Amino acid sequence: MNALLNHTHDAARSSWLASANAAGTDFPIQNLPFAVFRRRGTGEAFRGGVAIGDQVVDLAAVSRNAGLQGLAAKAVAACAQPALNDFFAMGPEAWQALRHGLFALLESTASGAAVAALRAGLVPQAEVEYAVPARIGDFTDFYTSVHHAANIGKLFRGGDDVLTPNFKWIPIGYHGRASSIGVSGQAFQRPMGQALPPGASAPVFGPCARLDYELELGVFIGQGNALGAPIPLDRAFDHVFGLCLLNDWSARDIQAWEYQPLGPFLAKNFATTISPWVVTMEALAPYRQAWVRADGEPQPLAYLDAPSVREAGALDIQLEVWLQTEQRHANGAGPARLSHTSFRHQYWSIAQMVAHHTVGGCNLQPGDLLGSGTISGPTLDQAGAMIELTAGGRNPLTLAAAEGTGPAETRGFLQDGDAVILKGWCEKPGHARIGFGESRGQVLPAIGA
Repeated sequence: MNALLNHTHDAARSSWLASANAAGTDFPIQNLPFAVFRRRGTGEAFRGGVAIGDQVVDLAAVSRNAGLQGLAAKAVAACAQPALNDFFAMGPEAWQALRHGLFALLESTASGAAVAALRAGLVPQAEVEYAVPARIGDFTDFYTSVHHAANIGKLFRGGDDVLTPNFKWIPIGYHGRASSIGVSGQAFQRPMGQALPPGASAPVFGPCARLDYELELGVFIGQGNALGAPIPLDRAFDHVFGLCLLNDWSARDIQAWEYQPLGPFLAKNFATTISPWVVTMEALAPYRQAWVRADGEPQPLAYLDAPSVREAGALDIQLEVWLQTEQRHANGAGPARLSHTSFRHQYWSIAQMVAHHTVGGCNLQPGDLLGSGTISGPTLDQAGAMIELTAGGRNPLTLAAAEGTGPAETRGFLQDGDAVILKGWCEKPGHARIGFGESRGQVLPAIGA
């Protein structure tokens, strides 16, 4: 028996809410992810919510009416605020107490006044709007996919030495921009900046011509650590509240010109889009698996190695990228799928990212966000960025047209009006499907265009 599992992971359990039991739902009773929401178009305050089927459990209403006790009551009160930072800061014991308390109220056998109060506070997901779930003080983006790194190395460096010398020794990362992180539905203007045209000796200023997406997972920090007190690897998951989908939009032509010697700046700071729902680490427990560093590969230094990570440090999360164009939308066609991969292919684990981030004494804080880096698998159809799929734009993708919906389109990079949709879920026999919902963002014309 997996020691991480408990009754809330039992696939045989069901809810009195029929939509939570529907085949293929992202949000069964075994999931219970958190978001910040309000009814769309109202002046209501944003507050915490939990997804169940096609509904949102209003945690502010639960705090007032549903009769939770003890630590669960304190936890749900923290969720009645317009950001979840205080709840994140309470730590794993409080997170579990609230999860288990809500599970008991939502289970098919539940009854009584508390259940009636919770039922009365349900809000249809189709009627809500979301905010970023926490006040994100700092955003750090990593670079942890060996397949993505190798693909990029082949494009820009060529030869056999496609990885930088440090890639297999440290989880590479850089400090990103928190202020431009938006929630699914974010629309942003194509960024402006400097780029060096092929063959030119001087840069030009203008709209990005090589706009790309990056398929990532976002890691929300729960409890932080004190300045000067590194988080040990085998305790790293205690400091992670949960995961979301993350699109790290990238201006490739701007990036190519500006990244030396300090890395990307304008190429990454204009927008990052995350999904509204944060799936807890407890909900993901059935999908943790052994983290493996193959024989012949450099083995991690001691602070990045622990039996607990070797045994269950990886996660098998299925991920897809879809593209909806203006032409497809106008012709009634749905989005086209660009790739499908799994997070299990990452070279470095979430725990290793957290441990490395803090080993020098850096203090993480509740609500801080880490990006996993682009998630790519070993084959081209598992690539997590358009620059990989199109070989830097040299081999444009053909988007097959649905019958009767007009000619096929091609893409080397993203065009104005394009919407990128990220999807994620976990699924295997004997366990409930755990979904992430989606992260959707759309490209608008550049300023002044």
